[in-house]
Amino acid sequence: MELTDGQLDRYARHIILKEIGGEGQMRLLGAHVALVGAGGIGSPAIQYLAAAGVGRLTIIDDDRVALSNLQRQTLYATRDVGSTKAAMAANAVQKLNPDVHVRPVDRRLDRDNAAAMLAGVDVILDGSDSFATRLAVADAALDLRIPLVSAAVGQFDGQLAVYRGWEADKPCLRCLVGGDPERPDVSCADQGVLGALTGVMGSLAAIEVVRQIAPFGEDSAGRFLLVDALAFRFRTVTLPKDPGCRCATAT
Repeated sequence: MELTDGQLDRYARHIILKEIGGEGQMRLLGAHVALVGAGGIGSPAIQYLAAAGVGRLTIIDDDRVALSNLQRQTLYATRDVGSTKAAMAANAVQKLNPDVHVRPVDRRLDRDNAAAMLAGVDVILDGSDSFATRLAVADAALDLRIPLVSAAVGQFDGQLAVYRGWEADKPCLRCLVGGDPERPDVSCADQGVLGALTGVMGSLAAIEVVRQIAPFGEDSAGRFLLVDALAFRFRTVTLPKDPGCRCATAT
């Protein structure tokens, strides 16, 4: 596979980065990424991964565009209200970059179908707003040994981590949250969310997906990024592997 003249021009700003270069861009074009959730986090992540030339995107979301989404979900327009997010996201990707093959999946991911939905991809990006979905994605990613980029937002807070729990020194999501804690899902409809913060976290998540495909800089797996927009602060903490976690037996 060689880059065409059009691709050399389109991805020139990646190619001149010595940390990515032509080889890294080829990896991106050959990669398959699954995005769970096409909402506030998914919207910018989808746009930037498509622009980066990730060759295949599977977009999983069973929700429809609502007027209240448009405060932060910049992938959609007023005319899209009532349409399925997965289909509208796929349309946007096709307009943005013809190099990208996109498959919309208008179904809710759960424990029973997660492995089948995610099998065969190179990286998973989870930006879902359901804790049960996050656990299902994390367990499937661990079992399938697929790097998981997980991003979340609260009112003025963001979180981001990369999980590769099958590796001896790397944690999985359950190392952070425990076995199966009882916690109700709290949506942004209940608490509110700063719209631009979802753009920040989705863009940061896209960076980590690219890092997993075409490695550059320091490995981010095993570290936990906390963003506090109220205090104008970014903080990174080390997330150790829990020797009692199920991922400890997967190494």
